[in-house]
Amino acid sequence: MEIVIFGAGSLGSLVGAALARKHEVTLVGREDHVAAVRERGLVLEGALEDAVAPRATIDGTGLAADLAVVTVKSYDTSRAAETLASGSFDAALSLQNGMGNETILADALGEPVLAGTASYGAILREPGVVECTGVGEIVLGDRRGGGSEVADRVGEAFRSAGLETTVSESMPRRLWEKLAVNAAINPVTALTATENGAVLEESAADLAREATRETARLARAEGVGLSNREALAATERVAEETAANTSSMHRDVTRGGRTEIDAINGYVLERASERGLEVPTNRTLAALVRAWERGRGLR
Repeated sequence: MEIVIFGAGSLGSLVGAALARKHEVTLVGREDHVAAVRERGLVLEGALEDAVAPRATIDGTGLAADLAVVTVKSYDTSRAAETLASGSFDAALSLQNGMGNETILADALGEPVLAGTASYGAILREPGVVECTGVGEIVLGDRRGGGSEVADRVGEAFRSAGLETTVSESMPRRLWEKLAVNAAINPVTALTATENGAVLEESAADLAREATRETARLARAEGVGLSNREALAATERVAEETAANTSSMHRDVTRGGRTEIDAINGYVLERASERGLEVPTNRTLAALVRAWERGRGLR
């Protein structure tokens, strides 16, 4: 399968490196990373180890492939969709944080657009070198739910490259569950400069749990069957399994970069307002992170 990875940062490079073992892969990324991959190849370290030589470019316009895997930050999705629309793809897969990315891609590219989640840990150690800090799972499927022959083919392509992959017929619920987890872990750890396990501690647990409950209530209002109990169990499980890891929002704040707050707690706030629901914890967390961004000229 010919695959374009649009957004070859940490996760994109990890997924791209694994896929390049069995498929023709093109990475679209930053200049220093692309230059290193072109010169020396892409090295995969840590829990997964390999060295591959995918194609790499800084210019994503006019590309053609069987599949585009989008791994950019949520606030760059519109720009990525516009660029990808200049090329030709049989399908697209979003492996991004937050909600709404798939709709943006579908509006620009047409169907089919698959939704996905990835729990692999990845850190781009230096240009041309990505470390897998933990083996996880990729879950993908039709963004609206139900079966999908395209999702089945993509799932098989991922599995053939050694990536733990599940094809799901309930992606809307999977996405809302992930949102409930991220709404709890990401802003709390970013604002307190702590690892993911901090949300299990007494000082932060109540705040994290309430952010999760609010998100689950909103999911049900949106017609997605996600109970508070299920959402809380997912948040606790992820926090325990990744206790020593730092969240993506924590890393964004540490490097002084823009966060994905708008697509996580901000999305909860926006959709809840449309539904007439109160989500005070998500409102507070979104306001604090946005205030931090404004203070650094990022908004």
